[in-house]
Amino acid sequence: MKLTKKIRQTILALEVALIVVLTPGIIAASDHDDGEVDIKGRAVNLTDLYVYREKDQNSGAADGDLVFTMNSNPRSVARYQYYFSTTALYQFHITQVGDVNSTPTGRADIILRFAFSPPNNKGMQAVAITVVRNGSETTTKTTVNGGLIATTPLNSNSVVNTVPVGGSNLTVFAGLREDPFFFDVEQFFRVRAGALGTGAKVGFKEPSRAIDFTKGYNVNTIAVRVPKAFLQAGTGANTFDVWSTVSIRDGAGGFKQFERLARPAINEGLIVTPEFLEAFNNIPPRLDLSAAAAPVRQEAVATLNAVDLLDGSDNVDPNAIAGAFLPDVMRIDTTKTSGYASATNAQGSLIGGRMLMDDVIDITLGALVGSPVGDNVSYNGTPGNPAQGHKPLEPNFPYLALPN
Repeated sequence: MKLTKKIRQTILALEVALIVVLTPGIIAASDHDDGEVDIKGRAVNLTDLYVYREKDQNSGAADGDLVFTMNSNPRSVARYQYYFSTTALYQFHITQVGDVNSTPTGRADIILRFAFSPPNNKGMQAVAITVVRNGSETTTKTTVNGGLIATTPLNSNSVVNTVPVGGSNLTVFAGLREDPFFFDVEQFFRVRAGALGTGAKVGFKEPSRAIDFTKGYNVNTIAVRVPKAFLQAGTGANTFDVWSTVSIRDGAGGFKQFERLARPAINEGLIVTPEFLEAFNNIPPRLDLSAAAAPVRQEAVATLNAVDLLDGSDNVDPNAIAGAFLPDVMRIDTTKTSGYASATNAQGSLIGGRMLMDDVIDITLGALVGSPVGDNVSYNGTPGNPAQGHKPLEPNFPYLALPN
């Protein structure tokens, strides 16, 4: 994928800025395994967020519908039934953006919240969906046919729920799907160690030997088809900022944010110190520019400087662009074709959302180095290399490949 100079600088700014602010952290690619601690089970560990116009994934889809996909529970092994946490809230947060060139506010105008009941004897979990919009809160537990909103158990036909809310119908899927993310993560950390002087200097493996660390694994998926008119709520907005969170009970009768994710491959690539890996998960985007983020800046910039020299050059000034992409949200301009590096605004911020097969690692690495470079892993894989390759995406919602 050939990137313009503006888009390369854009993605670079995104990577840096995000990590500059991260008083916290995300480790192991895209947000897989981001700083697990004793009280963080995998069921509440977010891995990826995807936001796109449905017609860009399926040309036969209705014009105006968006798809939000939140994945969690990294490294779910094949043929094993995993469940969503029954003590957590999984949430999409959406801001209605009036000006595509504006700085994100990190304010949630709309929240889509999912709470799961314990599984029944068929492995299905009932789902309560709460929508917060225009200052009002509505919780729905049944579909238009009167049955419970439910998850899809392993090895079952997809349960696709139609949920009427505020004069619109949301379409909801929750269950296991193959993890669509792809990355030679182990080799990346070897490359990063060499750049930082803590290991031998190495490059990425050839396509015939590169290893996709998510191949064969599943994730817990929550996918929602949302009409744009529902998101606009009378505002006429065509651009939206989206991020995902998981909150757990705080012991005082409420919930505390425990996990957060928007753009992929940020602090897991540039933050090295384990102590920084959790704080970011606990703050909302509106605090990304606060003084609390300062401790990680020096380390992030130092890593960026080291990675920038991988190609023998010094193409970027990380300090000059470190704040360009905060707060950390996934912005999508619905008047443009979806794609992680498909479009930028006047400030150079990415505004195309993220598609399921976007090679965010190659896009990011190319931006960091300032020239084409990648980990030589792709969604479809390299012929003859059994360590790569995902199953084909499904032709219809929720689109992710069936679980392994």
